[in-house]
Amino acid sequence: MDSKQIAKPIKRSYLRGLLGREYFTLRRQMEWLSRYSSFAQKDPKVRLANSIIKHRSFILRPLRDVEMYLQYNKITNLRLAIEPLNGIVIKPGETFSIWRNVGRPTARRGFLEGLVLHNGKIEKGIGGGLCQLGNLLYWIALHSPLTITERYRHGFDVFPDINRSIPFACGATLAYNYIDLQLRNDTNDTFRIDLWLDDEYLNGELLSSRPLENKYEVFETDHLIKMQPWGGYTRHNRIWKRSTSLIDGMTQEELVTENHAIMMYNPLLSA
Repeated sequence: MDSKQIAKPIKRSYLRGLLGREYFTLRRQMEWLSRYSSFAQKDPKVRLANSIIKHRSFILRPLRDVEMYLQYNKITNLRLAIEPLNGIVIKPGETFSIWRNVGRPTARRGFLEGLVLHNGKIEKGIGGGLCQLGNLLYWIALHSPLTITERYRHGFDVFPDINRSIPFACGATLAYNYIDLQLRNDTNDTFRIDLWLDDEYLNGELLSSRPLENKYEVFETDHLIKMQPWGGYTRHNRIWKRSTSLIDGMTQEELVTENHAIMMYNPLLSA
């Protein structure tokens, strides 16, 4: 089958979806228990001075047919989520997991109703909006020597490109707890993740115990929009990572991922 042929999404019943989510959630929790000592955690004694990359993304983006209160609620959700992540130290051999540190986003913990994507539809859900955090951390990881061991692409392209500054599909979707972003430190260096909010942006920075020997660039190729036999449009590309040695200038390129997403808007419409 052509890799760019995408089947029309199958609608699952609510009960099947609920039971499936809880099954995979429990299985992931058992995995965490079995690998408890291998996960990164906060260590306030560790101070790292070498900034590897900084990145930021707008918190509030007015979106068509989306109530703005959901965007403001997202600020609360992000603040609660980054508190246990800010200052996480990833030592050699350790794995960083978003959900293992954040935990289940519930109303009891203060998380609010926000924007979520479910089977290609925009809906409201407790803890909505945290995919912005996954997107930011994935972009940071792509510009580092950390190994991305788990990342799930967005299966839907929901909104048209408006002021997009990075290639399409350079993000990571999240759903507690089995759709996670996990990074493993296979180097001999120690890294720390710093996260904070200001009036306009979600900010992130990756720091290292020593300066890196490479610089990293991320770019796309083979961008394509295709009409599927069932009538919808899909969007595709490949994401590459270029590493350039700061010592001898040697360059290597690595295919990071291929992205295939169902478009939720008509690409032929003008802005």
